[in-house]
Amino acid sequence: MTWVAAVGRLRARRESGVLVTVVTVRGHAPRDAGAKLVVGHSETWGSIGGGNVEAVSIDRAREMLAAGKAEPELMDFALNDKVTNQHGVQCCGGTVSVLLEPLPVVRAVAIFGVGHVGLELARILARQDLDLHLIDSRSDMLTPQRLDALSDSVAQVHVHHTPLLPEEVLEDLPPGTHILIMTHDHAEDAALCDAALRTTHLGSVGLIGSAAKWTRFRKRLATEGGHDDTAIDRIKTPIGLADITGKEPATIAVSVAADLLRTFESEGA
Repeated sequence: MTWVAAVGRLRARRESGVLVTVVTVRGHAPRDAGAKLVVGHSETWGSIGGGNVEAVSIDRAREMLAAGKAEPELMDFALNDKVTNQHGVQCCGGTVSVLLEPLPVVRAVAIFGVGHVGLELARILARQDLDLHLIDSRSDMLTPQRLDALSDSVAQVHVHHTPLLPEEVLEDLPPGTHILIMTHDHAEDAALCDAALRTTHLGSVGLIGSAAKWTRFRKRLATEGGHDDTAIDRIKTPIGLADITGKEPATIAVSVAADLLRTFESEGA
């Protein structure tokens, strides 16, 4: 498996890893600069030459994974028989520098409702390294022509057409997915809020709408849904930055995206 495929596998599994790259070589060494190794919690893919260099790199990569380190590290190795090594002697005669780059689990965001605001929001978030899920009960909101604006996305975009029960998508979303509810139908929004509170593996939950809308929803979530105040307070509404008051879809989308990115930073992104 190539290192690119290995990184893709870790991303698909939502597992963190470390990309190890030989960045400089002086003299003789088992592999040339550019050789790569991907280290997961229990597996490795590729090779930077075996021996002490690779073994120490794997050990350090797994220490970084255990500690949740986000910053890359550079390690230098001398390949001669005068150096005391942890995993045996490598006496090729050269020196090697190895870069260890953490590969964090990519965040996931789900937008329920890809109308005017939802599409503008998707266009902004698609420029981030995310797993971006777009869910709508209306097929005409999810046509290839309409979503062509996302064709050059940095994010990996997943489209879900859910004509009957969009809330069923919640169970299948990755752990920690941040939810943004902005459908065309208040009844659909209410069902999504109720289901989101019953789905324990999600991240933040945001709802677009007015104070009057939230007053009605909060009462229904308590009386019909049986949720207590602590649970209901998981839902943030209104969403976006309070000091951005414009009502154009693009303006609202910028505000909501900025608020979400601030949430990411508060989590230690």
